[in-house]
Amino acid sequence: MKSGTGGPKRSDAQRNRERILEVALVELSRSADVPLCTIAKKAGVGQGTLYRNFPNREALVLEAYHHEVQQLTDSASELLKTMEPDQALRVWTDRLARFIMAKTGLADALRQASSATVGPEPSGYSLVFGSIEFLLKANHEAGTIRPGVTADDFLRAIAGIWQIDIRGDWHSQATRLLDIVMDGLRAGAPGRP
Repeated sequence: MKSGTGGPKRSDAQRNRERILEVALVELSRSADVPLCTIAKKAGVGQGTLYRNFPNREALVLEAYHHEVQQLTDSASELLKTMEPDQALRVWTDRLARFIMAKTGLADALRQASSATVGPEPSGYSLVFGSIEFLLKANHEAGTIRPGVTADDFLRAIAGIWQIDIRGDWHSQATRLLDIVMDGLRAGAPGRP
């Protein structure tokens, strides 16, 4: 990460930026109209620090969303380093469910930010889709899921997540749904007895 002068950002400046993004995602998921001073205060930084990193609300909203997509997609390869492919897929799918629930809350803020800036709406779809393909390939190679399952198949199978009410006990409902999907994916896997 570079500073405004072109050199690398100091570690404390990078931590401040990361903290602002984390707080912004939580707060903007609750309310698209949360004041930026509230985000700065909860992040433990001054408003000047917030505005040095994000010159306006739109920049903050779009960067918070991109940051979350990047963390989600980067976690796929990290999980495969420490888990069996089917376990990595299941844990990653939990993270995807949390992301979907956060995006549902963040949708109004994203719509407002996208309409105020020039350019396409930030979907992150291709990054998420690529992570699904990556995890499915690892599972196919290990024989931990049934052969021939595509990323499109997987997305259709988990589509029920989008029907869950985020105001209720969405986590328990998502866990149950994703466990059912994983049981179905594992059934008929060549590497399973």
